[in-house]
Amino acid sequence: MADYAKLINAETWAFIDRTNSFYPPDAVDHSVEEQRRTYDRMCREFHAGYPEGVSAETTAIETPTHAIPIRIYRNARPDDAALVLYFHGGGFILGGLDSHDDVCAEICQRTGYKVVSVDYRLVPEHTHPAAYEDSRAAFEWAARTYARPILLSGDSAGGNLAAAVAHTTRGHERAAIGQVLVYPGLGGKLGQGSYLTHADAPLLSVRDMDYYRDMRAGGRDISGDVTFAPFNDTDYSGLPPTVVITAECDPLSDDGRDYRDRIVAAGGKARWIDEPGLVHGYLRARHTVARARDSFSRIVEAIRSLGKGEWHHQS
Repeated sequence: MADYAKLINAETWAFIDRTNSFYPPDAVDHSVEEQRRTYDRMCREFHAGYPEGVSAETTAIETPTHAIPIRIYRNARPDDAALVLYFHGGGFILGGLDSHDDVCAEICQRTGYKVVSVDYRLVPEHTHPAAYEDSRAAFEWAARTYARPILLSGDSAGGNLAAAVAHTTRGHERAAIGQVLVYPGLGGKLGQGSYLTHADAPLLSVRDMDYYRDMRAGGRDISGDVTFAPFNDTDYSGLPPTVVITAECDPLSDDGRDYRDRIVAAGGKARWIDEPGLVHGYLRARHTVARARDSFSRIVEAIRSLGKGEWHHQS
């Protein structure tokens, strides 16, 4: 097991302690309503506001059965090289337009790109494949609505959804030009590697992951479903240039390495960055923890460069 007293520095421990003061480690034992109230309160407290020059409009994508809320971020000095489609984290149970509001605003400000945040349906009210279907519908809407190239991004559960959309739309005439995934859960094999070493990591444990996975599956057999877990796919060819950023102290760390390896083996471009001493959810620490601040700069630069069709990364 990992020695977190050595791996995690004081700044990051302060972030962990602050997070746990809102969102206790046993939160998966609470009702979904209680978890959402706690998570939403925490996100409000961490919200860093909008940087200068960024505005946002909340609207919706209309589908035949329901509306998908979205928030569109615009920069006063726009760069129209790409549109970023962003999917938030939260274990498919938590989060929405407000939980990652400032993150999307900062991506918009630092890249100049228009960013569209997608409020996909959550479990348990809507089990799989509802979240994927909303994410795919958002991609189709973006392809119809904007002429500029589309770049997919998301963190945690949202990274899973971004990758699932990349896999299922790679033959689309408007297929994504890149994807930037932040500590995504891609369906790695439990009981080995980082799933074993970091089974009890701060802020995300394997027990938490089991809960989220089972809730999302809703009793279905999802063993071969790429829209549930991209690692269920057997073909990694034709995927867009990919940058995966993970946290060292996170059960999901090896998912980034393995995803990179599969894409590169299939002849694609992919880079994996494993951030030393960081934990799952560190995007919220980007203003208080130097390691998280530096990582967020790498995330933004990956989005900026892939949006311009540039590849500066070694696999």
